[in-house]
Amino acid sequence: MAFHSATAYKVLGFLSLNLWGRLSASVQRVISATISRLYETRFSRFMIGPYCLWQFGSWFHYRQFVPGGGKNRYETFQDFFTRDFVSPLSVSDKGIWPCEGFLCEKGKVSEIPRVKVKGEVRNLRTVFGGSGPEIPNDYHFINVFLHNKNYHHIHSPVSGVVNSVEHIPGELLLLRPWAYRKTPSLPALTNERVNVSLQDDQDQKWYLSIVGGPMVATINRGPGLKEGQRVTVGEKIASFRLGSTLCMVSPVPPAIPAGIWVSVGHPLHQHKPS
Repeated sequence: MAFHSATAYKVLGFLSLNLWGRLSASVQRVISATISRLYETRFSRFMIGPYCLWQFGSWFHYRQFVPGGGKNRYETFQDFFTRDFVSPLSVSDKGIWPCEGFLCEKGKVSEIPRVKVKGEVRNLRTVFGGSGPEIPNDYHFINVFLHNKNYHHIHSPVSGVVNSVEHIPGELLLLRPWAYRKTPSLPALTNERVNVSLQDDQDQKWYLSIVGGPMVATINRGPGLKEGQRVTVGEKIASFRLGSTLCMVSPVPPAIPAGIWVSVGHPLHQHKPS
């Protein structure tokens, strides 16, 4: 994270908690939705090329994908944010990374420190709502931050059955982990999120928390994300607009260390840096 200014992100964290965080969740949502709509105007499509040059070093990086929403061409900047792979996601393992992004925190559930939020000390089990109390201590927690430049779809990490889907209303605090330094998962304890528990084909449980943030006006659930529905490993189950975060607790220890970028579809138990 040397390429980030520690001072700048410290200021962002302060502003997120002490200014933006003082607004009501409804006001945060209205402001976020208004800004998000700017990325859905036809004029916004002219931002795609410059953004790709800035983030990927190529003006035409977007040609490696297809526009989101099943469109034939990029009509808005949002079409690039929600872009899809040209070919279906290639999966070669029974347990995969469900998204692309920066792995900002990992560890056994029993070893992750508690987080102080607005004067209240909370355990990371709180992130997963009603499923939190049942999570085994020896399971493994991860938090993957999806930067604006990342692919913004969530795929099922395993094949199995959806046990529960729970929507938790909340705030929309800034998600960037660099702004919180020692507590990168703090926003996941406060923000709006959709929690999902899965029972895989080996009868092991997996827990996902799909966390929204500022300017993320919508968490879109896939048609297969329903209680009792069967999903297959690599199946798309949800999508974001703009940046976001995914927290997951799994029985499989991830081989990749915290502090690097992970790739959707890669095996959890193999160290395959992107």
